Parts: sequence; structure tokens; C-alpha cells
Amino acid sequence: MSETITTQPCMNCQGGKKRLRSATLMTWLGNDLITVPNFPAWICDMCGHRTYDAHALAQLSLLLNPEAGTPIQPGPKPAETSTSITPPPPV
Repeated sequence: MSETITTQPCMNCQGGKKRLRSATLMTWLGNDLITVPNFPAWICDMCGHRTYDAHALAQLSLLLNPEAGTPIQPGPKPAETSTSITPPPPV
């Protein structure tokens, strides 16, 4: 039977416990500020320190990656190089 982790010790204050809650994630994507409400985060009940859920961050990274989901298109075939042998000029 799998056991769900509901708390983690806080490494910031070393006294509180982090619980999985929702928070607003704010991050920069180039020059644009991206905000994601209700994002999963581990938040300490004592000091408020938060760590965003790694699995959710990986999924968000895939969504924000412009290359994600783009099928790989084969490029044009390189021109075949043919070596033609020309006979030497008559003597």
C-alpha cells in the first residue's frame, strides 16, 4: 500500500512542518512576469517558507517551453555528391 506524504520538516526554520497547500507562483519568462494561481507548494506552518512542488514545476516547464509538443520535422536531404570522372584530354 502506498503512503502519501502529508508533511515535511522545514529546513528553513527547523521547527515547523511543511504541508502541501496552494499558492500563487510568480516567475519570469524572458521579460514577461508569469503568475500561476493555485499552484501546489509546500508551505511551512511556522515560518511561511515555501517550496514549489517539483512535479508541478516540471509540468509547467513543459507547458511554457515553446518547443514542447512540436513534432520533429526531417530536414531536406543533403544533395548527393557525385564524383564524375572526366576522361583526360587526347594527347
